[in-house]
Order: sequence, then C-alpha cells, then structure tokens
Amino acid sequence: QVQLVESGGGLVQPGESLRLSCATSGLSFNFYRMGWYRQAPGKERELVALITSGYTRYADSVKGRFTISRDDAKSTVYLDMNSLKPEDTAVYYCNAYSLPTGEFWGRGTQVTVSS
Repeated sequence: QVQLVESGGGLVQPGESLRLSCATSGLSFNFYRMGWYRQAPGKERELVALITSGYTRYADSVKGRFTISRDDAKSTVYLDMNSLKPEDTAVYYCNAYSLPTGEFWGRGTQVTVSS
C-alpha cells in the first residue's frame, strides 16, 4: 500500500521559514517524479515544485524562495520555504508520479503565514 505522509507545516510570521517533509512507503521511490502542490481556500490546487533525478521545476511565485530536494535513501522529499509571505498560506500536498503507475497524493499539511 502506497503512503505519502507530509509533516512540518505550522503557523509562522511573514519572512520566516519552514521545512516540509514527505515520507513515502510502498513505492519504488527512485522511479517517481516527486512534487509539492498547494491549495488555498477558495482556489484550485496549484503546482509549487517538482523534482526528478535530473531536474527541478518551480512555480514563478516561489522561485528563489523555495527549494525542493529528495533523499532517495530515505524515500523522502523536502520543501524548504524561506521568506514566507501571507499568500503562501495553503494546504501543501505531496505528490508522487510515474508513467506506468500514475500518481499518489498525501493528505496535506497546513501552512499559515500571518502576523
């Protein structure tokens, strides 16, 4: 059974940092493209960042502030978020995708940026 479990969310002030983690099990992690998405209240889910062994990709709104990384030995993907803004407030979801098997989602972790 595939599981993706996000952690690290919380309430922070503007300008502060957070590190999100997504621990996975039940899949061959090395073969998956991993990603972070977010959904703010009243808005559609949007891509934040993607990572494979060969590239990373970021939404324009987070470039230069967020960094996605992966530890294949731990089957875990991370999202380091710096200089957080109120508009970064959302539920952040971990995603695993491979062409043969499709995609899997975690349940999400809440990030709130407020003074």
